[in-house]
Amino acid sequence: MKIEAIDFFYLSMPVVTDEADGSQDALLVRVAGGGEVGWGECEAAPLPSIAAYICPMSHGVCRPVADSVLGRTVDGPADIARLSADVAYNSMDLLQAPHTMSGIEMALWDLLGRKRGEPVWKMLGYAKSHAKTPYASVLFGDTPAETLARARQARADGFRAGKFGWGPIGRSTAAADADHFAAAREGLGADGILLVDTGQIFIDDVERAAERLPALERSGAVWFEEPFAASALEAYGKLAKRSAKVRIAGGEGAHNPDMAKHLIDFGGVGFIQIDCGRIGGIGPAKLIADYAVGKGITYVNHTFTSHLALSASLQPYAGLKDHTICEYPAMPKPLALEFTSDHFKRAADGSIAAPDAPGLGIGISPAGVRKYLVDAEIKVKGKTLYRTPTI
Repeated sequence: MKIEAIDFFYLSMPVVTDEADGSQDALLVRVAGGGEVGWGECEAAPLPSIAAYICPMSHGVCRPVADSVLGRTVDGPADIARLSADVAYNSMDLLQAPHTMSGIEMALWDLLGRKRGEPVWKMLGYAKSHAKTPYASVLFGDTPAETLARARQARADGFRAGKFGWGPIGRSTAAADADHFAAAREGLGADGILLVDTGQIFIDDVERAAERLPALERSGAVWFEEPFAASALEAYGKLAKRSAKVRIAGGEGAHNPDMAKHLIDFGGVGFIQIDCGRIGGIGPAKLIADYAVGKGITYVNHTFTSHLALSASLQPYAGLKDHTICEYPAMPKPLALEFTSDHFKRAADGSIAAPDAPGLGIGISPAGVRKYLVDAEIKVKGKTLYRTPTI
């Protein structure tokens, strides 16, 4: 099956704010071949990612992603892995390439699954897609009262687990943060699963991060996510040794499998969280799921955008029965919901599972895409390298 066309759709909300909400814009990828179409999503700034696909070559290992993908043949999972390896080598000095390839790689799995009539998780070697416990992924409120209200709403919406992230945490005192942790716990209830994400706010300052551990322990938080910058492995490792009850989580910033492995081996994380839209796609994420199992670490998906990205993020560990927690974007912007025609429906017990349908099992709404489509054009020396495609 020849890859005949790859198109990028830059979508955006009418107004984009500085809140840490990745659902305000999106880069949707369409791959066509063999009479089928597959869809993927890059978790990155859209324009630089498009540019990485079509930019002029700088030198032999700084080539546009298109050079390694368009026109190639894909007949099985091994072919997708080979294309990814070619992009990694041929575009090694093009730092946006992993983000761009992530969306393309997702779409290739979707395309192959639709062609074969098989779900992606089955092509990855799993016999069954096991149920996962979704946690409502929301931001901390500006005040503890707002955090309390969001936690109560998550519980009212049927979520047993909730993750609260970013917002004011780490920008004031440890005591102020403790009030937010307590509010989240109160709102979720004593039996709720509380997860805390601080969005790399402490950079590499182990002492400031450690000041939050007593309050996290009192609130019964299961994990302390991304206290530091993604590459601050020494800081992660030191904090992990000081956190007896609350495990450290991270990994969404990994742009290749080695970064994720290092976070496990040297950062001491107890939960490794992988975003298929950043690490290079579904195949690299599956490598980390397998690695985590071997190391006794819990694999968790990372996604804060659409249900297309949610489906892709579930595939790499769909067949892992004992790895049950999963991120579920509970407060996405309308854009993230409207460009897909299918959405996950939680079962009576609140669980979800990767779809038992060909490919990723998520359809695209042309009307929803058109509603948020950004008209863009990239020219070099008078030649148009990219223009917003039609849908």
